[in-house]
Amino acid sequence: MIYDQLLAVLKEAGVEAIDAEGQPFDPNFHEAISQQETDEAEEGTVLQQLQRGYRLHDRLVRPARVVVAKSPSAVTETN
Repeated sequence: MIYDQLLAVLKEAGVEAIDAEGQPFDPNFHEAISQQETDEAEEGTVLQQLQRGYRLHDRLVRPARVVVAKSPSAVTETN
């Protein structure tokens, strides 16, 4: 109950959480902690949000820390 009240007060003050998961990576709002190779998402897409970011009246307070999709490396075989 107190947590909900705190969120309501912050929202009234103009604080917004940044929802990064599934969005294209934007260095203005996201901080890339690592990259993960995957075929399931387009390169440069945020796969996972490790720490939530926040904005205050369209100014960045803290960037969201994220894991970004990377296309898989081509495996070369040597004989």
